[in-house]
Amino acid sequence: MRINVLQHTPNEGPGMIADWAHAHGHTMYVYHPYQFGVLPTADETEMLVILGGPMSPNDDLPWIKQERDLIQQLLDRDVPMFGACYGAQQISKTLGYPVTKAPAKEVGWAPVARQSTVIPGIPATMSVLHWHEEMFEIPAGATLLISSDAVRNQGFVMNHRVVGLQFHFEPAADNVREMVVNDYRYIAGSVLDQSAKTILQTPVPPENKDILYTILDYITA
Repeated sequence: MRINVLQHTPNEGPGMIADWAHAHGHTMYVYHPYQFGVLPTADETEMLVILGGPMSPNDDLPWIKQERDLIQQLLDRDVPMFGACYGAQQISKTLGYPVTKAPAKEVGWAPVARQSTVIPGIPATMSVLHWHEEMFEIPAGATLLISSDAVRNQGFVMNHRVVGLQFHFEPAADNVREMVVNDYRYIAGSVLDQSAKTILQTPVPPENKDILYTILDYITA
């Protein structure tokens, strides 16, 4: 399977999604539309991964709108799709729902709670990395999957093929360090009140890799 990954900033890459792809014998192509303005076509996409980034789906940039055109084509074709943070917001925005300021800016490690058992194997609570201050709406026909105390809309699943998460399961330890050392200024103002040092010293929960794999296996089954 050809997995096309849309990456939107140098320090937020596919992380453990790449491990999953390699373990399953898939081929992964990483695009950087914010820098090169290049996107894959729908015909060459068997799975789409839309990663996070500092931009907003509300920004008036041609490549952001072109991404949504691609997303719509793939939704129409029932192609597996996984969105993280900005990526999840793009999916919701493509479906006609607003992306707005979240009730609280969340940056750092904090628990989230499962709201649906539609994907078997997701535990009731999880500790995840947050890096956002905007929020998607849950599209019609989608199921609320995960919430946090501060932000209800943390994850959705739709049609057994699409999952959008407001937070990050994909970073391994090296990826977390890359995010923090390059984007530490963004931590200020978070309701989680964690320092860069605290975020760096918090181990990535080993179960997060298993949960990520469970989600990716579900949408590609």
